[in-house]
Amino acid sequence: MPLSGLVSAKKKIVGTKQTLKALEKGLARKVFIASDAEQHVTRPLLLQCEEKGIPVVMIDTMKNLGKACGIEVGCASAAMVEE
Repeated sequence: MPLSGLVSAKKKIVGTKQTLKALEKGLARKVFIASDAEQHVTRPLLLQCEEKGIPVVMIDTMKNLGKACGIEVGCASAAMVEE
């Protein structure tokens, strides 16, 4: 399951704004994006990841991504970051 790395990650970022900030600062190592999130929300993340060579893992639903992040609501994106 592609979420196992995120669930066990020591440090993760949850949410699109925070994930974008982590990408801009060069801290993100892998980004997770929910397939059912709106494109205008996820497009900037996908472009940043492509530009910086950061791997992207697509997750089926926002609900599943939120659960993997340890929150009770869905989220559009998350990232594993370096410590």
